[in-house]
Amino acid sequence: MPSPLLFITACLIWGSTFWAITLQLGEAPPAVSVVYRFALSSAVLFAWCAARGDRLRLAWPAQRWTILQGCATFGLSYICTYSAEQYLVSALVGVLFALMVFWNPILMRLVFGTALTWRIWAGGSVAICGVVLLFYQSIGQALHDIQRGGQGHFLLGLALGLCATVASSMGNVLVVKVRQNEANVLLTMAWGMLWGTLLIASWVVVSGQSFVLPTAPKYWAGLLYLSLFGSVIAFACYFTLIDRIGSQKAVYIGVVTPVIAVLLSIRLEHFRPGLVECVGMLLCLTSVAWALRAPALKPVSTESSLPEPLKKAS
Repeated sequence: MPSPLLFITACLIWGSTFWAITLQLGEAPPAVSVVYRFALSSAVLFAWCAARGDRLRLAWPAQRWTILQGCATFGLSYICTYSAEQYLVSALVGVLFALMVFWNPILMRLVFGTALTWRIWAGGSVAICGVVLLFYQSIGQALHDIQRGGQGHFLLGLALGLCATVASSMGNVLVVKVRQNEANVLLTMAWGMLWGTLLIASWVVVSGQSFVLPTAPKYWAGLLYLSLFGSVIAFACYFTLIDRIGSQKAVYIGVVTPVIAVLLSIRLEHFRPGLVECVGMLLCLTSVAWALRAPALKPVSTESSLPEPLKKAS
């Protein structure tokens, strides 16, 4: 498949997954939906690897890093994303994930000593201003609601959304260690999704939630789309792009997907951003695009370059 088509496919799929998650809300606890999604995705990837004749076992040095990476990327990040969308419009969660462009280099700096350029600091500052404008009115309304005895669910959703982006970025940093020990991307994805599934399944059991089986057709349609397209096909397209054009160019997907998420939310969720919100989104996305124009940074150590799978999003 040509690289431009791979890029477009990944953007369209990941841009639509934020709305697709809303199809599952209310039908089952968010954690249960995450378990179903990645259990299916992991099974498909293992079958794919087996059909290719790959050896499915990972050596322990690779497996231990895959456990951590899977729990961060496919466990903590996604349960926070699903939970956040109970309180936030999907478009807003999509825009928050654009901030991963800044979380990634900051975490790389903390873990591997990678240098941070003035472009990263400047772009990050502008993006934060954009996020403040984007959520300014809603935060004010939530605080007013709390003062009147309400629960301020919007603030909870915002905190969960931010936690999801940081967890995804931490997973990206851990990919460095995974890739140092195992080059088979699809196999490590399969194991990572399995470990994320087991983590969330354990949380479901400990917290006393039930593994309900929803009957609504839209739930299962959303599950199949998120599992097969959002988790298997989109990631396969993304990692193929990294091999062809490098992560610094492939990561532009993280700029396009929030735009698609916003457009779908306006069309399907009746999201009507005001002037302040529009300016905030514009500042955030423009700063992300500008920061990504910086030359690729070389780590201080001899660590390999970082693949940056932005998906949560979703």
